[in-house]
Amino acid sequence: MENLANKVALVTGASRGIGARIARELALAGAKVIVNYAGNKSAAEAVVGSILESGGQAVAVKADVSKASEVKGLFDQAIGQYGRIDVLVNNAGVILYKPIKETTEDELAKIIDVNIKGVFNTLREAATRLSDNGSIINFSSSVNRLIMPTYGAYVATKSAVEQLTRVFAKEIGHRNINVNSISPGPTNTELFLDGKSEETISRLAGLSAFNRIGEPEDIARVVVFLASDNAKWISAQNIGVNGGMA
Repeated sequence: MENLANKVALVTGASRGIGARIARELALAGAKVIVNYAGNKSAAEAVVGSILESGGQAVAVKADVSKASEVKGLFDQAIGQYGRIDVLVNNAGVILYKPIKETTEDELAKIIDVNIKGVFNTLREAATRLSDNGSIINFSSSVNRLIMPTYGAYVATKSAVEQLTRVFAKEIGHRNINVNSISPGPTNTELFLDGKSEETISRLAGLSAFNRIGEPEDIARVVVFLASDNAKWISAQNIGVNGGMA
């Protein structure tokens, strides 16, 4: 296991699913964790509770990452609690399954606000407030590597995240901060499984080299590695974490 002792990690959208597992794995590796959530306070507190029960340190902080003022407040509270932030994980995001011709302006604005502005807002704060020698892990998607109808707005935002990752890595590398993005494939979370038939899940599982969909820990372990000092020479990269799906 990677050693993240004495590091402080901020994970956006960490109240459930992949984000919750990332928060737990970072804590198991020794990091103090800020569990960010936008609305589900009880779920975020449950994640914090499980970390505390395992002997780790964590606190839940509410903030809508699409709002610059709330992101500033999120950094304020995190630094006020633990004195610093060493690791930023931009996990918060929303998805939309709609053909481009049916996507409304409001729907497009919402997905841009969370998936692009949310990352932009945290990177802007991190530019001056993340500790030297820190690490940033952004979330893209393996859907970017495929051509799938109804994902137009979503892949547009995730492509933007990959470009922000590359540019920001060059802008902040002088402080020995490495910046990468990862692209998960289909993953066994409540959000992903919702509304999908067994046939659909089986078909998606068949796209991987291992004939299964991912588990949250598959993603979380890669994040923990990228947050560690062992990954410092990796920067400005997008890493597929999808079992060979794409």
